[in-house]
Amino acid sequence: MWSKKIFSLLLGCLFSLTAFAQRLSEKAQISVLTCSPGEEIYTLYGHTAIRVWDPANELDIVLHYGIFDFDTDWFYYKFFKGETYYEMGASSMRRFMYEYQQTDRPVYEQVLHLTPDQKQAIWEALLINYQPENSQYLYNFVYDNCATRPYKLIANVLGDTIISDYRGYTGRSYRAFIRHYTGRWSWTNAGISLLFGPKASHPMSSDERLFLPEELMRFLQQAHLSDGTPVVDATQTHPIGTFKIARTPWYASWPFGLLLFFFTIAVISVYDRRRGRWSWGVDAVVGVLYLLLLLAVAFLTFFSLHPLVGFGWRLLIIPFTHLCARIIYIARL
Repeated sequence: MWSKKIFSLLLGCLFSLTAFAQRLSEKAQISVLTCSPGEEIYTLYGHTAIRVWDPANELDIVLHYGIFDFDTDWFYYKFFKGETYYEMGASSMRRFMYEYQQTDRPVYEQVLHLTPDQKQAIWEALLINYQPENSQYLYNFVYDNCATRPYKLIANVLGDTIISDYRGYTGRSYRAFIRHYTGRWSWTNAGISLLFGPKASHPMSSDERLFLPEELMRFLQQAHLSDGTPVVDATQTHPIGTFKIARTPWYASWPFGLLLFFFTIAVISVYDRRRGRWSWGVDAVVGVLYLLLLLAVAFLTFFSLHPLVGFGWRLLIIPFTHLCARIIYIARL
């Protein structure tokens, strides 16, 4: 992390001294890079970056809005509360690709159809955003992230409505969309489902779904301006692998965990019935853990900046399962 920040700082000093005096040549290209999802939870949804390549000026730079630092004071509390500040990062194209080669994650490049003035405008806007006083922003998973920022910058420079024939997940919910990346049976998906409230089940509009990098890529691939001019000139895949997230095995899935929880409480209920005494300690432990979950959801709902968190019926799954297992004792089955 620190090596990235030091490298970015050096690039920032270079930019501040030379970039604004530099005019991109007619051979310059500006591309949107879409990086495939990874295994770590913060890489599950992929990443978006912008490449500025100008062979005449020996320039090949990647800028993106995805740098954060685990060593920040109270990082996990701020992340939990939704007050995580991300900052803009920069690296050479070669260094950027090397990092994805290490995890065997393909990178897709879409060269944008731009006039020389539009290329220069995007380049200068990126440099302005990269200045120390502008580089940080309050990250929001849905509304302001590494994918939404490049899209808004490009749309602003184009100065026209971007129309796309790609419908994708339009009309489907945030919950269903996110499940596609986390995996239906994974514990990550189970945790997100418990924390997300009714807002996460609302259908998304065409623009709202562009917070995920791969969806933005597909949107741009079929996008054009109001006069029919395509947004993307060419597309290429950097052949560095075909990474695929492993499927959750049945014994590590949340339904199996829930079933195991049910049978554990059921066995305790049978044991309690035979000895004629209730194991209150077990219910107390389950109750405390469930209460902590409810308090976490309440905190996120009323005090955090996370937009989709809230109370939903899925929170009733745990006490319902617990009650069903205890009926063995209560009903004397």
